[in-house]
Amino acid sequence: MTDTDAAEPELPVGVGPWPGGPEAWPDDPRYDRELLAGGDRRNVIDRYRYWTMDAIVADLDEKRHGFHVAIENWQHDMNIGSIVRSANAFGAAEVHIIGKRRWNRRGAMVTDRYQHVRHHEDVAAFAAWAAESALPVIAVDNVEGSVPVDRAELPERCVLLFGQEGPGLSPEALAAARSLSPVEGGGVVEITQYGSTRSINASAAAAVVMYEWCRRWA
Repeated sequence: MTDTDAAEPELPVGVGPWPGGPEAWPDDPRYDRELLAGGDRRNVIDRYRYWTMDAIVADLDEKRHGFHVAIENWQHDMNIGSIVRSANAFGAAEVHIIGKRRWNRRGAMVTDRYQHVRHHEDVAAFAAWAAESALPVIAVDNVEGSVPVDRAELPERCVLLFGQEGPGLSPEALAAARSLSPVEGGGVVEITQYGSTRSINASAAAAVVMYEWCRRWA
């Protein structure tokens, strides 16, 4: 890196104060006066610039898709934050954390403030919720008998269930998916790979499957 490169100032993120001052502020309750006055540096799309967080969540609630995302959290997986961020990007109805209540929010990049997140003590509690909600569970793991996701049935209303980096889904989670899914393969899908590694990063896998759902239904 040259001295010239090092001296270049970082470009500001977002937008500055609303042009024209308070006299020009929009008369709309969705707008945050502090953001209008000081600028909006949040990582949000242009449509939501200067909106309050509650207004953004309310607007998203009218557009969320029919799929939920569930993640097993037995080892404080560092990928959970990134999965929550992808769930927000793809418009998931809700994110479900199964197991430990605490998870590393750094990877979520504050998107968890706009995404509904629910906790379940264990797989049994999660499975009971899914059954009561009449939502089939689609487990994502490259285990024997799983169906490639590009050929698998992904219902319009469902829960996409992901495991942790390394161990994947627990036997209890796989059993829950098989018992709560009427689709081919018993509700277990995998992502086709073409290299030498056995698996891909859990957050990357989640993004792939969410995109595949959106490609068909969004």
